[in-house]
Amino acid sequence: MSASTTFRIRRPGRLVAEAVTLLVAAAVAFPLYWMVLSALKPAGEIQSTDPRPWTLSPSLDSFRRVFDQQEFGRYFLNSLIVAGTVVLASALIAFLAATAVTRFRFRFRTTLLVMFLVAQMVPVEALTIPLFFLMRDFGQLNTLGSLILPHLAFSLPFAIWMLRGFVKAVPEALEEQAQIDGASRTRFLWQILFPLVFPGLVATSVFSFISTWNDFLFAKSFLISDTSQSTLPMALLVFFKPDENDWGGIMAGSTVMTVPVLVFFVLVQRRLVSGLGGAVKD
Repeated sequence: MSASTTFRIRRPGRLVAEAVTLLVAAAVAFPLYWMVLSALKPAGEIQSTDPRPWTLSPSLDSFRRVFDQQEFGRYFLNSLIVAGTVVLASALIAFLAATAVTRFRFRFRTTLLVMFLVAQMVPVEALTIPLFFLMRDFGQLNTLGSLILPHLAFSLPFAIWMLRGFVKAVPEALEEQAQIDGASRTRFLWQILFPLVFPGLVATSVFSFISTWNDFLFAKSFLISDTSQSTLPMALLVFFKPDENDWGGIMAGSTVMTVPVLVFFVLVQRRLVSGLGGAVKD
């Protein structure tokens, strides 16, 4: 069978696959499109009983109400501090922990790995009340620490399991060769092993950043009275009113919240693709 015949046989299947991919992408992207569209629509069109997937008179009034909200800049900075701290701390701790459970043999090593898996199976909602009392006893309520610590605890099991595959993929002979060349274990860890598993760190960081940035449950539960420690999801509560919700403000605020996630994803997308590819390969 010639190459041209093979091409003709495979082409219809490829076209179907591409069409299905486009449909799935459109279905996934449509809520984002509707969110931005609703943020740009004037109030009369948002409340209309005949919704349309377009607007002929876009308006930035909803965004003005969002940015005119008192302490909005502080809420944004709080979210950035919490998400950034969780990403950096989880990446560092997960890298060291994944190296330890992969390169060293110690007692209860398998039990520890199983505990990491079990920790991922427990619903976050089931632990919110115990965490509330724990944060109260440690005096962390109404502080950013009450958001950082739980998210760090929930991010680490996934990050350690994922990085374990990357560390395991690095041959031990490479470490032996580095030691022969005079490199210490610390130097090998940071100058050789760390760059090799960096794509995996990026992949885990994306998941940590998204879950922390969009968190509402912990912020609502642990930030009780000090509104100066609130994050962006809490700021959206201003637009939920007893008589009538400000859907334009809600959609505009949600759009503003989505922008940092998109920026972060664009900055790390190349590393993310290689990291996920390495995880699948492993």
